[in-house]
Amino acid sequence: MNGEPLKIVVLGLSITSSWGNGHATTYRGLMRELSARGHEVLFLERNTEWYESNRDMPKPPYGRTEIYENIEQLKERFENDIREADCVILGSYVPEGAVIGDWITRTAQKVKAFYDIDTPVTLANLENGDLDYLTRGLIPRYDLYLSFTGGPTLDRLEKQLGSPMARALHCSVDPKIYYPEDHDRPWDLGYLGTYSADRQPSVHKLLIEPAVQMPKSQFVVAGPQYPKEVHWPTNVERITHLAPAEHRKFYGRQCFTLNVTRSEMVTAGYSPSVRMFEAAACGTPIISDYWDGLDTFFELGEEVLVARSGEDVLNFMLRVPREDRVEIGELARRRVLKEHTAAHRASELEGYICELLRRPNGESDSLQAGPQESSSNLPAPFHQ
Repeated sequence: MNGEPLKIVVLGLSITSSWGNGHATTYRGLMRELSARGHEVLFLERNTEWYESNRDMPKPPYGRTEIYENIEQLKERFENDIREADCVILGSYVPEGAVIGDWITRTAQKVKAFYDIDTPVTLANLENGDLDYLTRGLIPRYDLYLSFTGGPTLDRLEKQLGSPMARALHCSVDPKIYYPEDHDRPWDLGYLGTYSADRQPSVHKLLIEPAVQMPKSQFVVAGPQYPKEVHWPTNVERITHLAPAEHRKFYGRQCFTLNVTRSEMVTAGYSPSVRMFEAAACGTPIISDYWDGLDTFFELGEEVLVARSGEDVLNFMLRVPREDRVEIGELARRRVLKEHTAAHRASELEGYICELLRRPNGESDSLQAGPQESSSNLPAPFHQ
């Protein structure tokens, strides 16, 4: 830890429920590791019917978590916490986040940050107008824009959208939950992911087509919302829902696991999926589609195998011997443990906050808050 403990307030989509969103896993890891580093962390979550009905961690055992019903209650109960915090972080997809962000940037006295777990989707949608959780006018008022996506996107946030300081804070993995286990490996290739129309062509090319050509091999796809029109070969097992507690075992039963990236993330580059880090931590070798920046997270051909066609997938499955497959998985696991755990992210976040707090008089370059701007309807959370 750098210096004195920090008071940090996080307002995120959810920490109590990981159902239907990838945000909770990220927030749980950050809360745990920031608390372990001695910081005082408060997480504020809007009470919504869906997450209230599906809370798999109703009382996180680290930091302090509070539920609020509406903005009026948020202001009434937590204004002092917001005002006195060393850093206040508002996450993407928080209901009425633009209204809350306007209040935060007017109220918080120190570092004000926005954490975008969905950066390429956010920026693409901002092209069509302001969002429920963020407006273009708010970006310069946040001292710090934390982004799941790195690379050129950070320059765009600063130079085109006026962020005083944009930094990557990628997803991560908890090595206490994801680690290798000895299992039979009945599946030659598996994939875990919610259905996405823009991602499905790659799933078809990189999994369904190889399954058709290898009828004696076994494949598996886990994830909800796939339409009935998708035709699955008989050797592709379907799991409609896989609880987070089952993910480690799922990866451990695959010879290879497939990573497929959403189109916005491919375009932006530098957007690793949490599923990649989870699979790597389990020692399962990854076959991934290609996107710019992939080689900054894993060494291509050594720690991850890149497939641009179904034929590439077939070649890997048929020609990579077991000992090489095991070595690829182990090298990827070492890389993740060295660079991509929740503890690494907490350390990075601490460094960003302290960098801003060290500025003269604790001042930042963010603009003074202006009038509240209009917002649009909240889009559905991005599913990795």
